[in-house]
Amino acid sequence: MKLLIDLGNSRLKWALWNGTQLQRGSTLTHARSGDGELAEGASAAVDFSLLWKELPPVNAIWVASVAASTLEQTLTRSLNESFAVPVRYARSPAAACGVHNAYSAPARLGIDRFLGMVAAHRENAGAAVIASCGTALALDAVGADGRHLGGLIAPAPPLMRQALLERTARLGELTPAPITEFADTTAGAVESGTWLAAVALVERFARHAHAAFGMTPALILSGGGAKRLAPLLELEHRYEPDLVLRGLSHFADADGK
Repeated sequence: MKLLIDLGNSRLKWALWNGTQLQRGSTLTHARSGDGELAEGASAAVDFSLLWKELPPVNAIWVASVAASTLEQTLTRSLNESFAVPVRYARSPAAACGVHNAYSAPARLGIDRFLGMVAAHRENAGAAVIASCGTALALDAVGADGRHLGGLIAPAPPLMRQALLERTARLGELTPAPITEFADTTAGAVESGTWLAAVALVERFARHAHAAFGMTPALILSGGGAKRLAPLLELEHRYEPDLVLRGLSHFADADGK
């Protein structure tokens, strides 16, 4: 049994992998918002040990992390106190599991992005575009042959909104507002503008990937903001919340090769 952990900038997700089935565990929100307040659902002090309290013995632990090194250290200490097996951190290689990294410095590609492509490539026929909407909006295109074309990174809508609040003097407090094509309030204009900007980027990227591949790629959404993004898209798509953990299961089974 392997313990797989996806440590993001805002949340930790984990699962147990027995070689055939992924058993999802709970999600822990650990990030603070841009103004220093705890994000909704976040813990005041990160205590990872509660996550492992009732787990059966495991023979391997793999972590995919894009979080700060201090948080990685806290996580590693917690795992070392709970399990007698070494903690292995996955890093993006030049190639693994049939996926060929486009980055000239492969390790600079976020491991969450690489593992998303691994899952898409190993589990689906044809090309794919992965749109991960978390703290950032990350886009990647991977061909049917596993060749990574490259990708894009932009602020996710909540981060765009936060930047506007911090850099403009007269926005004032923004109340929740519906997303619309023609907003008639400032709050609505900001909410709609940030989310529809994300939609436009995703759909443009998918169109250009289609042209590059000569075929329509599957559009796969993941990340905490994907549920909000999904109904705004006009392109056919599917939502796969466990994409990184599934990619990590393939990566761990191949021992990172």
